[in-house]
Amino acid sequence: MIKIKSEVTVRGVSGKEIGDFFISCTDDMYRQWWPGTHLQFHTIKRYPGEKGNVVYFDEFVGGYRLKFRGTITAYDPGNRIRWQIIKIFRLPAWLDIAFEAKGEETKIIHELTAGFNGPGRFFDPLIRLRLTKSFERELDGHAHYEFNMLAELIRNKKAEEARS
Repeated sequence: MIKIKSEVTVRGVSGKEIGDFFISCTDDMYRQWWPGTHLQFHTIKRYPGEKGNVVYFDEFVGGYRLKFRGTITAYDPGNRIRWQIIKIFRLPAWLDIAFEAKGEETKIIHELTAGFNGPGRFFDPLIRLRLTKSFERELDGHAHYEFNMLAELIRNKKAEEARS
């Protein structure tokens, strides 16, 4: 099992606000978040309670392009969203974003997990060919930059709404 984990602390936004952004995200919202890097993110199929929703991701992480569908396998509003990655079929790969509130701050735990438990672990070295140490560094830097930008985007939107 391969895990790539980043922790980012942001101020002035809650896990619920960040989670709501992901649940209601459109391609335009995603592009506003990080123009030129975030290309597409939208819901393809929606279910009551959000669990089971299918979304489409398309973004650059450094020199890598990530383009896939994902289905929400866990959803706890304001606390956690977990997508299982789909490329033709469901892969043994998950993107998990969890939130921990600490006063005015929110810690975002971003974790990409891929691989097998049990005898399937034999295939994990093949997965490591794609999830290299270089990709791991790029993803960590990407997560730190993007979540600070998202917090700013949400704060600005709240301030704009308060002025209206």
